[in-house]
Amino acid sequence: MKIEINATKRGVKGTGASRRLRHAGIVPGILYGGGKEPVSLDLEHKSLFLQFRHEAFHASILTLNLEGGKESVLLRDYQMHPVRNTIQHIDFQRVNENEKIHVKVPFHFANAEVSPGVKLNGGIVAHIMTEANISCLPKDLPEFIEVDLAALDIGQSVHLSQIKVAEGVEFVQLSHGNDAAVASVAKPRAVVEEVVAKPVEGAADAAAPAAADGAKLAEGAASADEAKSDKAK
Repeated sequence: MKIEINATKRGVKGTGASRRLRHAGIVPGILYGGGKEPVSLDLEHKSLFLQFRHEAFHASILTLNLEGGKESVLLRDYQMHPVRNTIQHIDFQRVNENEKIHVKVPFHFANAEVSPGVKLNGGIVAHIMTEANISCLPKDLPEFIEVDLAALDIGQSVHLSQIKVAEGVEFVQLSHGNDAAVASVAKPRAVVEEVVAKPVEGAADAAAPAAADGAKLAEGAASADEAKSDKAK
């Protein structure tokens, strides 16, 4: 997926200037790296945000159109407004096609529904990692990495070393000796059903005469009390 973004060079700098730009619908940014001087940028928020929402925007080589010139860049950082969900600032890094880059790439999980742990044993898939840091040349950068869960049974996990990636792509964690678990299938939590006690058969019938006898005794006691009260008068 080819993504292009437009920007202009920003002459005015400072906190106050950035605040005024945001109020006008402009996102302040910066372009750096590649052995060149950093350049302050202005980007139109509406068009930028339409691209920003796509997953590929965060893990792809982007084309930055900067006042007639084009540069290959990577998204390196951004700040969001805590309430309005608008982009407050954005950073891009120039890309050298001959140098390896480190990028976080999302995982896409497949075939969970046909795995023995889920299909046969009612297990639940836990996504331990949703993305991983990879190293590769810009031309080899994948938009995502697929994780096949088809063989997982209850209690089993899939690790970084078991995931197939294209030639030239490597997991940074693996290169450091960390074969982390990416996903697993666990037993579902037991559902405790509330047991409703059923009355013993015949208990209700036995209780009825006893209740009637009790009522008669109570009536007799009340009558005796009334008689004593009349004599006292």
